[in-house]
Amino acid sequence: MSRKQVFAVAQMGPVHLNDTKEATVARLMEMLQEAHGRGARWVVFPELALTTFFPRYVYDDPAEYDRFYEEGLPSPAMIPLFDLARTFGIGFYLGYAEKLVENGIVHRFNTSVLVSPTGEILGKYRKIHLPGTKDPIGDPEFEHLEKRYFEVGDMGFPVFKTDAGPMGMCICNDRRWPETFRTMALRGAQIFMLGYNTPTRNIHHNEPVHLREHHHRLSLESAAYQNGAWVMAAAKCGSEDGFAMIGGSSIVSPTGETVTRAVTEEDEVISYNCDLDLGAYIRRSVFNFAKHRRPEFYGPITGQVGVEMDP
Repeated sequence: MSRKQVFAVAQMGPVHLNDTKEATVARLMEMLQEAHGRGARWVVFPELALTTFFPRYVYDDPAEYDRFYEEGLPSPAMIPLFDLARTFGIGFYLGYAEKLVENGIVHRFNTSVLVSPTGEILGKYRKIHLPGTKDPIGDPEFEHLEKRYFEVGDMGFPVFKTDAGPMGMCICNDRRWPETFRTMALRGAQIFMLGYNTPTRNIHHNEPVHLREHHHRLSLESAAYQNGAWVMAAAKCGSEDGFAMIGGSSIVSPTGETVTRAVTEEDEVISYNCDLDLGAYIRRSVFNFAKHRRPEFYGPITGQVGVEMDP
């Protein structure tokens, strides 16, 4: 007997530098209402959903960039979204820039929060795989400065119990690293939630746009299949003040099949009635961790960072 629940992914079009958080949150609330109309129990919003992707800009003074961060949960900007979700009985994942002070020291993280359908804050995740650089590369058309504005996440890859099953969270570049999903799966996660802001241009090499989309989709589908889990992936996409980001928001089943996918680079809600037991046979057979994994041979995964390549 299947155990089904409707999940929605709320893709966002561009959020421009001069857009207010109030206007942006109103867009999120409109999509939450649409998801509610479809019977969704959970909604996934993108990475850094409340602002433009500000790490593309060079700032030196915290007074210039602190406006992009949220303090406390819910922050004042988030309260209307939290209230509406609680009214509808919808849980959600939301990505945002987090600022906190501990022992007199300021910390800033690229963070996501998981909120239950009853409005309970289940927990947070702080992005671990920060791409880009700390110092500007001097390319006015492309800077990716997450290492400048965020610390590496300090919470690992936690998994949270929900009425739909155990859920894990990650953010954007984390999806390219199989260790991200395997760690959550070994902690019992059966649903992976992630938001992303992925530039069309690649800082490292001249990668064609079609490969950006292909590698994005490949990372989602392989993570789903190899861990017998559902993947819910929400983009913030389109051209933000002339800086393009890919779309491709998707829901992927534990079989590795993309069951629904956004077709625009604008605000768009996609949804699917997910059979939450679909991955059980995968976790019992092909990828039965307890029966088939051999961690005694996996030492290099945690014992070293990189590898020296012959020139």
